Amino acid sequence: MTKLVFFIFLHYIYCSTFSLAQAPSMAPALAPAPSGPTNVTKILEKAGQFTIFIRLMKATQVSNQLLGQLNNTYNGITIFAPTDNAFSTLKSGTLNSLSDEQKVELVQFHIIPAYLSSSQFQTISNPLRTQAGDSGDGKFPLNVTTAGNTVNITSGLTNTSVSGTVFTDGQLAVYQIDKVLQPLQIFDPRPPAPAPAPAKTKKQSEEDVGDSPDDDPTADKSEAVEKNVGMTVTLILIALITLLS
Repeated sequence: MTKLVFFIFLHYIYCSTFSLAQAPSMAPALAPAPSGPTNVTKILEKAGQFTIFIRLMKATQVSNQLLGQLNNTYNGITIFAPTDNAFSTLKSGTLNSLSDEQKVELVQFHIIPAYLSSSQFQTISNPLRTQAGDSGDGKFPLNVTTAGNTVNITSGLTNTSVSGTVFTDGQLAVYQIDKVLQPLQIFDPRPPAPAPAPAKTKKQSEEDVGDSPDDDPTADKSEAVEKNVGMTVTLILIALITLLS
């Protein structure tokens, strides 16, 4: 009887062990997420509060340009991303008043064609060159200065500071700003300098001298006539005096 009970106990243990070995796991390990291409608009969408800037990037095709630059080259990019509240401080109708070319330049003015970490802001040379182009005075100058941990940015019309880091991975850095950077070239363009007067040729100089009043033959003729008239009057007066005396 004891052997029978012992045999049944061993059989039970064997069946339980076999069942546990065949049962599927209740919590399988999660597969790693696929590493897709770096996409600026998706990064901003995930961060939130950048709806208007995202719309501008897509409408101007700048988002596609960045996608190619970040995934087909090793070139770094730094973006100063204005929040939706930043755009709300612009004068009503400002964006609609811009031409398509100006909208492209406005977005590009917020993009530096180099990766800048937060510590590099302390040693960079001003003015920064943006993707908008010429950083000369009156064009698209952008200056960055630091005071302690504060990073200040000025465009000549806009003064703001970096209020947070949205994303950074060693190639792309996205920083939040609370004002739209307004470049001088778009919002305060300077009139073009007047073209210098063309230099006169030797022939033109000679003609100018020939046209001088001092050499005017008509003037000389008039003076001769006046002298003849005066002499005639004098002779007549002398003749009359002689007759009367």
